[in-house]
Amino acid sequence: MIEGLQGKVVIVTGGGHGIGKAYCLGFGRAGARVVPADIDGPAADRVAAEVSGKTEGKSLPVRVDVANEESTKQMAKAVLERFGRIDVLVNNAAIFATIPMNRGEIESINPEEWDRLMAVNLKGLFFCVRAVLPSMRAQKSGKIINISSGTALTGSPGRIHYVTSKAGVIGFTRTLARELGDDNIQVNAIAPGSTLSEENPSEEIIRMRQARVRDRALKRVQMPQDLVGAMLFLASPLSDFITGQTIAVDGGGAML
Repeated sequence: MIEGLQGKVVIVTGGGHGIGKAYCLGFGRAGARVVPADIDGPAADRVAAEVSGKTEGKSLPVRVDVANEESTKQMAKAVLERFGRIDVLVNNAAIFATIPMNRGEIESINPEEWDRLMAVNLKGLFFCVRAVLPSMRAQKSGKIINISSGTALTGSPGRIHYVTSKAGVIGFTRTLARELGDDNIQVNAIAPGSTLSEENPSEEIIRMRQARVRDRALKRVQMPQDLVGAMLFLASPLSDFITGQTIAVDGGGAML
């Protein structure tokens, strides 16, 4: 177990499914107080119950639409009313797997889908950070961990709106780290490789995930649990002098 996370209050957006759920359970095992925040309220409830039932962590589920500023403010308010502070924000919510997207080339992308994806994948970070910042600034400490993607490092063809949004996460992370350094708030990003995060994957999805194995130094399919160690490290005191960085967790696919 990574030391220093016991009792910390951690918000994980998109915490009701897939990799977000794995983050929540990992934080729970580390003794944190975990907030699965998801637009799918029942999914957040289930993860919170699992965290409370199977780990030492305490959990508060919150329904949130990260693309709605008022919703993110209500999320922060609920957490502060329950736990009195916010130590870690994981900006994980995105349109990708649970909410389907067009994976075609640029001509096939509908402008409305482009706008919706940017509203969730980029503006959602903007709103969530602004919601938790007053608390973090007041306590002069905090960790913000944004989720980018290996596709932003390699320029994967197809789904150009998704790749663009995840490249934007890296720029957002670097600028925010500069802005918040005086408040002792560390801001970093994780860029996952292709991960079998779908809860009921089709044979087509499984084949797609397996196809990425050949591009990696470590020759196996990536699973959600593979990302938890890097997440806990960035949320813990072990990373207190690391900020503005992007860590690729992809089995050696992109080597920065």
